[in-house]
Amino acid sequence: MPSLNRRDCLAWAGGAAAAALAGPLWAQPARPVADAGAKSVMQPFVGVQPPLAAKRLISLSGALTEIIYLLDAEPLLVGSDTTSNYPEAADKTPKVGYVRQLAAEGVLSLKPDTVIGTTEAGPPVVLQQIAQAGVTVALVQSDHSWDEVLRKIRLVGQATGKQAQAEQLAQRLQTQWDETQAKVRASVAAGRAPRALFVLAHSGTPQVAGQATAADALLRLGGATNVMQGFNGYRPLTAEAMAQAAPQVIVTTTQGLEAVGGAEKFWARPELALTPAFKNKSMVALEASQLLGYGPRLPQAIQALHQGLLAIQP
Repeated sequence: MPSLNRRDCLAWAGGAAAAALAGPLWAQPARPVADAGAKSVMQPFVGVQPPLAAKRLISLSGALTEIIYLLDAEPLLVGSDTTSNYPEAADKTPKVGYVRQLAAEGVLSLKPDTVIGTTEAGPPVVLQQIAQAGVTVALVQSDHSWDEVLRKIRLVGQATGKQAQAEQLAQRLQTQWDETQAKVRASVAAGRAPRALFVLAHSGTPQVAGQATAADALLRLGGATNVMQGFNGYRPLTAEAMAQAAPQVIVTTTQGLEAVGGAEKFWARPELALTPAFKNKSMVALEASQLLGYGPRLPQAIQALHQGLLAIQP
């Protein structure tokens, strides 16, 4: 996978700078789709709808872009957002900018007939402008769930005219998901649900994930308990909060570790010194887009997270 620059990491993982502006990409509850006042704007994708039959397609989601490549539909792709870095070929597509800060001119300059994304794309007024220019805009409801992944697959299938291949992909991934979740449920039932803390450090200022975030959902799907309760979104890492939360394990991204200079420097932060996780240097670090993108690699991400959690438990 190509290396992600700092802005791409913030787009995926929502570090402190992004939180200060508009919140991490997955730190905020999904907002409703704005009424764009144009028939070409589709509501969040649910169930069966007529194929979009795109000829020139733009993806505003790294997960949707991955699916486009899995369905061998990349010849239709004329542009993507900056989170579309996987597979490597996707990094070479023309970029229309950060998914929350799009400009209509940049999107329309690529002459798309269809734009697909999630309800985290924006600003809404830009989506309105794109739709009013005659471009079909289709958005998947983002709720940090496995169903979201399936909705993404089916939307791409429709947008590219590859519905049959999309259903085959969905069925294959559903089997993987069911197997992984069965293992997670068994571990939780056996009392093996560690107290975990999710830390994002892509900007160099660590943030911890509370409720209503992609990270919170991820921990639960992986069989862990998020120690950060009582607030939504992300907050700065503080010694007082860490001592009170007492996480047994830290979950983070490989990009975040790189941003702070590696695991040794990460553990050198005084905020972590009083935690059980610090005692054994208990950490699971995975690649950001796989871990938090809620795309077709989610079953693999959850399996790796779950195995990592089990491996470090006493």
